[in-house]
Amino acid sequence: MGFTCPNRDGSVAKGGCVYCNNDTFVPPYARARFSMQEQIENGMRYLKKRYKAEKFIIYFQAYTNTYDRIEKLEKLYRESLGYDDVVGITVGTRSDCIDEEKVELFEALADECFVSVEYGIESIYDKTLRFMNRGHDYQSVIDAIELTKGRGLHIGAHIILGMPTETEEEMLRMAEEVSRLGIDSLKIHNLHVVKNTPLAGIYKNSPFHLFSYHEYIDLITNFLERISPDIVIERLFTDTSEDLLIAPVWNKTHNAIMRGIEEALEWKNTHQGRVFNFNPSLREKAPFEGE
Repeated sequence: MGFTCPNRDGSVAKGGCVYCNNDTFVPPYARARFSMQEQIENGMRYLKKRYKAEKFIIYFQAYTNTYDRIEKLEKLYRESLGYDDVVGITVGTRSDCIDEEKVELFEALADECFVSVEYGIESIYDKTLRFMNRGHDYQSVIDAIELTKGRGLHIGAHIILGMPTETEEEMLRMAEEVSRLGIDSLKIHNLHVVKNTPLAGIYKNSPFHLFSYHEYIDLITNFLERISPDIVIERLFTDTSEDLLIAPVWNKTHNAIMRGIEEALEWKNTHQGRVFNFNPSLREKAPFEGE
């Protein structure tokens, strides 16, 4: 669709996020060489055949999908909704690329269909956001989510666990913080170093710790304990194709990792929100200041 990001084109920074290679999460049928119409039709055809799917939500995923003129955005969103089997859209974006006009557009669309605005939070720590080359601070995230709440929109978010700028304690504290933001769903990624990214060069020159499989299983189950049970967890770990992944290499299938998390939760006799539910102080703390 021709989107980019403000930390790629020089508006706030250049080079993009240090960890980002869009090829790691865009399926083959959604590559930029296809028109939006081709991507949608190829994707629906594949999902109908593979999963017997009947209804679809169009995912504007790669780069920043609100970073353009409002006229172009509305045209793209409405075109994507022009299929009988499409029931909504999910729009991935950044907190510094949303404003009242764009939220009003989403609000109008939400009168007709399901609309989810998905924010890349990535971290609640400004030191980490600087390391990532995000080009915005955490207050920007708080402001964007506040602007979006109460408008009939589903609010999703992404975070990354394992950045070398953070301790495990700081990572776990993110669960407490995002629980206060008012989001509806969360995708959790463990940090992967992938080819053709600035992070790959950093890792080659100064290797830093990345979670082993067993370390991450322990961390993610502790994280889940601390997050509100009202938040739907849509992802628990990162999937990167073997041809792009540098580290960590776990040699585990997606299903094996899911089983490992489930077994660890059972062994610990715990579940999402266990600590959050029984520790009211997590809800009473002053807003986090991001540093």
